[in-house]
Parts: sequence; C-alpha cells; structure tokens
Amino acid sequence: MARYDFASDNVAGAMPEVISALSRFNDGSVAGYGDDAVCGIAADLIRSMLDADAEVRFVASGTAANALVLAALAAPHEAVVAHEHSHVATDETGAPGFFGGGVGIVGVRGASGRIAPDALAEALSRPDEPHWQSPAAISLTNATEFGAVYRHAELAALIGSAKDRGLKVHLDGARLANAVASGFDPKSLAQLGVDVVVLGGTKAGSTPTEAIVLLDKSLGRRFGARLKHGGQLVSKARFLAAPWIGMLESGAWSRRAGHANAMAARLASRMPFPVIHPVEANAVFVEMEEAALKRLRSNGWSVYRFIDGTVRFMCSWATTPDLVDELAAVLEAIA
Repeated sequence: MARYDFASDNVAGAMPEVISALSRFNDGSVAGYGDDAVCGIAADLIRSMLDADAEVRFVASGTAANALVLAALAAPHEAVVAHEHSHVATDETGAPGFFGGGVGIVGVRGASGRIAPDALAEALSRPDEPHWQSPAAISLTNATEFGAVYRHAELAALIGSAKDRGLKVHLDGARLANAVASGFDPKSLAQLGVDVVVLGGTKAGSTPTEAIVLLDKSLGRRFGARLKHGGQLVSKARFLAAPWIGMLESGAWSRRAGHANAMAARLASRMPFPVIHPVEANAVFVEMEEAALKRLRSNGWSVYRFIDGTVRFMCSWATTPDLVDELAAVLEAIA
C-alpha cells in the first residue's frame, strides 16, 4: 500500500484546533452565505493578524480563490505577470483565464520560484500594443512553489516596480503560514501595497478553506456576486470560517507551520541526495535519478517529480520526527 506522508502537505488530516472549532460552531442556526457571526469572528481575527482593514471572504479551494481574484484584477484583454513555475501559471488548468474571460498569464523566470527583478522589469517594459495582452497585475507567491521565502526587501522591490506601472498586486499565500513561521511578517503585506491576499488554510492543516483578503476594499464591490458566479458562495459558510477561528485564536496556524518547517530541515539534514532549493519552509527538493525514485516508490513511498525535474518531499503539521527518520533511513539505503 502506497504511503503519501511526504507527497504533499494536503495529504494530512485536519489539526485538532480545526476539528474543535468546527464542533464548537456546529450548534444552532445561523444566517447563510457568510452573513453570520462565525464568519465575522474569523474575519476579525484575520484583519488583526494582518493589522489591516480589509474585506474577507471564505472559499473552498486555492485555485478558485486565485482565479476569482485575478479575474477581478485584470480585464479579459489584459494579463497577470507571475513566476513561470507558479501555481497560477502551471497548476490551475487555465482557471484564471476561464474566470477572467481570457485573462492571460505572463510567466517570468527567477531562482527557486522568486521572480527575478530584471525579469519583471523586462516584462513590464513592453509597450502597450493591440496585438498582445499587457499586464494589469502581478502575482507573487510566499512561500514559493519551491519552498523559498521572500523577504520584506525583495517583495518591496518587486511590488514597487509593479505599482510604478499602475499594476495591482496579488499574493498567493497557500503556504503563507510557513513563510510567517520562517520569519516573514504578515503585517507588512498591507504596508507593501499588496491589494489582495489569498490566505491558505488547507495546506496549513485545515479542512478545505482559503480566505480571500481584499486589502483594497474597492475590489469588494459585487464580489459576492463574483463568488456566486464562480460557485464559491457557500451557503453554510460558517464551516469555512470556523477553522480559521481554531487556527488563529490558538496561534496554531503559524505554530504548526513552524513544526512542518522544522521537519523539512530535519529531513534535509539527513538527505543523501543533493538538495537543490533552499529549505526555508516545509519542502525539500532533491536531485534524484529515475532509478532511485523507482526504488523509493517500490518501498511504498509516494512522492512527486516536480516541474523542474527535482523530486519534492513535503512536510506538514502532522509530520513527526519518527516519520522523517524512517524515510531518511530508506533514502540512505537507496542512495
């Protein structure tokens, strides 16, 4: 039987704080579609964490959140600049373009998933022409798809360049908890000029829930209708909001992400294969020949070969030191 312990950080169950919150807010009747006290409490906790006045909406998937947000930031004849290996560029089956009526993605390079400043400058230097989709927004990911964490100065430089050209800024925070646990200050996002944050709950250890945080509150006009149109205006919205209360009231959102980060560092320290990307969050990417990967899989471990050819090992809130050591022993034997 295949073991998926390190295949992704969304293969684990929900953390105890989430299950407790779901049970806590299950009793009684409340208003539907987000007009309830549970959603209000969760939204206030998110605003407090970000130290920002913002509109907060809850949806059931990161793909839906990213796609609906990018559709709000760019018109069908426009584009969004993103890292060429970002989730919105490679792993959402054209959803931003679908929900945006044709919105394009301009992929740019950069080491370990971080957009290179000169690559962004090149993308933004193209003149507006009727024959291509000019950028209206930039999408940044923290932590990146390769487990790297943007620091404040790096984000400030990229966002400054985008703002100078009149672009809106979207932050894909599917693993923002891991970036925060690595030292990134979530309160800096509003100060930096980010317009919309997609706050990740699922990969952090929740049941499926993501929070769309509209730091630019002008984007909130008819946003409920946008969610309904996209099938994401959930009637029993309290069950998307309650996990955030459990995660944020207790501090578990970032605390358990810190544990996942520590487990990745532990695995990297015992990894017999070359580690290719910096281990700054909860992922370890290694160079591994196909024969070695097959041997690992024949031992029952299921992991992915990633888009850049590396093999990815993901740790989660539920990863234990014993699990890490068990995998490391297998890897050492294979190597």
